[in-house]
Amino acid sequence: MVIFPHRHPKFGSGYTEKHIHTREHWDGVPQPPLKMALAYADLGFQSRKRWLILDEVSSDQFDAAGGPEASCEGIGVTIIDQTPNPGPTEAPSEHDLLRTVYCILGIPIDAIKLAAVVHRMASAATNRAAFLISTPNLHFLVSSLSDPEFRESVLNSDLCPPDGAPIVWIARLLGLPIKERAAGSDLLDHLRAPGTGTHRLTVFLFGGAQGVAAAAAQTLNAERDGLICTGAMDPGFGEVSELSQDHIIDRINSSNADFLAVSLGAKKGQLWLLRNHDRLTIPLRAHLGAAISFQAGTVKRAPEKMRALGFEWLWRIKEEPHLWRRYWNDGSVLLRLLFTRVLPLAIETRWHKLRSKHRQQDLLIKTTEADQSLIISLWGNATERNIDKAVSCFRKALAGKHEVIINLSDTRLIDARFFGLLLMLRKQLKARGARLAFTGVSRMMKRMFRFNELEFLLIPNMGP
Repeated sequence: MVIFPHRHPKFGSGYTEKHIHTREHWDGVPQPPLKMALAYADLGFQSRKRWLILDEVSSDQFDAAGGPEASCEGIGVTIIDQTPNPGPTEAPSEHDLLRTVYCILGIPIDAIKLAAVVHRMASAATNRAAFLISTPNLHFLVSSLSDPEFRESVLNSDLCPPDGAPIVWIARLLGLPIKERAAGSDLLDHLRAPGTGTHRLTVFLFGGAQGVAAAAAQTLNAERDGLICTGAMDPGFGEVSELSQDHIIDRINSSNADFLAVSLGAKKGQLWLLRNHDRLTIPLRAHLGAAISFQAGTVKRAPEKMRALGFEWLWRIKEEPHLWRRYWNDGSVLLRLLFTRVLPLAIETRWHKLRSKHRQQDLLIKTTEADQSLIISLWGNATERNIDKAVSCFRKALAGKHEVIINLSDTRLIDARFFGLLLMLRKQLKARGARLAFTGVSRMMKRMFRFNELEFLLIPNMGP
């Protein structure tokens, strides 16, 4: 059985009259051209997925079974739903508020393991829900501090598993339960591995140097299980606007893949995904960087022991010497952040924990409607311990279409988990065209925002 993601004008999106050499692209064994019966097939994962299954039956058998309108039972061909793909739907707000997100230096990081990431991807693909995955590493963190649009691409993501070892190190210093990486490269390896317990996803590869995406596609399709690559494209190294032309987006969408894996360089890739969010119909999207090169074999990945010790960056410099400048710059920024943000925040967090042993840790929440705004006043400690109470309040706030103002006049403490929840509230308000603002911010609170690299949230009239 051979699978081809093509369409034909005579029969719509499910049939073609093309004569082919069966299995020629799969095991290299030449076969004589055969007249093939073509139909949709239920692959067991996406019944709405428009694949063509070419089965070795004669045209007479196909016509006798009823042609394109038949179920073709008994000859190995199944025709299923032929309705056009309506495109992805948006993920509900419940998902964001229930994510276990921690704020690490201004960006959201999900406390999630690799297997759970794969499960979320499978669910989003099944539901055809638009689902943007960002895999923050040190370069993401550094870029987000200087580039507001790049930062927004991360803040707008539906899942942010930690990719870089420095992210995990910072989390440990701050006492956060983020213990291991869930790197984009590991994610792709997991999806292509046989016997992972998930349905087979289809993927479109976009980006990389010339020929890299095609080579990676060939590697993926050589596997019996795992990912199925429905297309690959290396558009060159133009600007984001050049890479967003209609014919490029149309070609990507026409693949009807479940997963769009992008490799354009972190900044360009994230901005491309952000600006084309509403034009893409592929539900799963992620910038995976060098992961596509690893699959193609053009760049070797660091040995597992080096990755476990956090020295993958040294290996990358060996493989791609031009990266030394990026790692030097990112390392310099990390050193500055450690002394000016991370260590002061770690000390202050531990000091508050010691004081909290002799104080009540409850959080009181009061909501007040004023004009077009909903004011949420927080009394006490806005910490992980009180997350459930805050989630319930924020869920009700999102049910309306108000601007939300958080009153911090009587707030003693906000920890990384609560800041993460506030970022999720902001994300959902922005999707509704509303905004999140803060009032009653004391000097102590401003220091907390500064240590967490969240001062941008305090800028008046910044918009959603």
